[in-house]
Amino acid sequence: MSNLDIGFIGTIAALGLIALRVPIGLSLGVVSVFGIASMFNFNVAWGMISATPFDYVGQWELSAAPMFLLMGFLCSTTDMTRGLFTALRLVLARLPGGLAVASVGACAFFAAAAGSSTATASAMSRIAVPEMLRNGYDKGLATGTIAASGTLGSLIPPSVLLILYGVYAQVSVGQLFMAGFIPGVLSALIYMAMIVMRVKLSPELAGEASIEVTDEEKRTIVREIWPLPLLIFAVLGGIFSGAFSPTEAGALGAFIAGVIAFIRGKLTRDALFDAIKQAISATAGIFIILVGSLFFTRFLALSGVPAAFANMILSVSSEPWWILLAVTILYVVLGMLIDSIGLLLLTLPLILPLVGAADMNPIWFGIIIIKLLEIGLVTPPIGLNVYMIKGSLGDLVTLPEVFKGVTWFIVMDFLTLLILMLFPILSLWLPQMAFN
Repeated sequence: MSNLDIGFIGTIAALGLIALRVPIGLSLGVVSVFGIASMFNFNVAWGMISATPFDYVGQWELSAAPMFLLMGFLCSTTDMTRGLFTALRLVLARLPGGLAVASVGACAFFAAAAGSSTATASAMSRIAVPEMLRNGYDKGLATGTIAASGTLGSLIPPSVLLILYGVYAQVSVGQLFMAGFIPGVLSALIYMAMIVMRVKLSPELAGEASIEVTDEEKRTIVREIWPLPLLIFAVLGGIFSGAFSPTEAGALGAFIAGVIAFIRGKLTRDALFDAIKQAISATAGIFIILVGSLFFTRFLALSGVPAAFANMILSVSSEPWWILLAVTILYVVLGMLIDSIGLLLLTLPLILPLVGAADMNPIWFGIIIIKLLEIGLVTPPIGLNVYMIKGSLGDLVTLPEVFKGVTWFIVMDFLTLLILMLFPILSLWLPQMAFN
């Protein structure tokens, strides 16, 4: 049996194990070890196990991921989002579906502080969904809004997925953060426009939100709204101005989030320990998948599968439109079965050779990939954000109601994806302005 045959069999085996719900990092690692042992011997496989993980996980750039996760979880456990949602609710109340529109805006702001889609969806579902349901909103619209808007955390910087893509593809994380800003804002605006149009055409989707606020409540809202904008300005402003690197920004952001929570009297021992515990758990999960994917990358490289896959795609056409179509189909199908981090790290060894072959900009291509991963976060049967919302709300909603609610948002995601493909300047303008 040739190395290429072993590579293809190993790829199918890895996908099979993942489909059986074996942890992704373990699936990729086990297949890689036995695959390399089959091609060479166990001494070679053991050499990879003993030497490779630290060389990769020890990269300085990756230390940004746990810092941004800690920043996001501190924002969540110390309740920094409620004041922002309340303020947006007042400003946008007169729009059709104003509460849902305000939820999209609040998710976008929180995503810029959290760096994580699941953290955004979890935090906002407990704040915004009950408020919408109390005001007579359709359950599908209420939950679908938060499930879809939570995915903005994948694209709006700082994003853990952008960090992983940048480290793996050897692309500047700072430039990726800049590249994701306009597409992230565009996604949020398209969501908002869709909500307004749907509610205008079908008013029964959103009840009347009675907003009566006293002067004291207005003063309270002003006092509560400042934390997230300040945190976002400090972190993104520092990165975009070049004052500090994304890694330094992550550490500074976590520190500032802690200081803000302390000033507001929200930094209790339980809140701090809960944020640290969640950040450690999430980081450990990501790094386990990272190590497994690194083994899998070495296995595929030795077997020749990436070159064979690239040749298969390029044999049809080397035009960028064909490669984008093939990659879109691949991610939409696999996105229904595999979570975003696992899918990103599983597929990068296969698709990155196509970027160079078609002479595509790797930063723009990365934004396209992250947008495709966003779609996977809400598509059945996995839809991690959908399950996150269901877990947060319990029996208040059912899974079919949430999946039905995200359908319109998925359509809008494909519209946004098409716009980003047709107009690369939307992703590249900020990086070009900053680095030229």
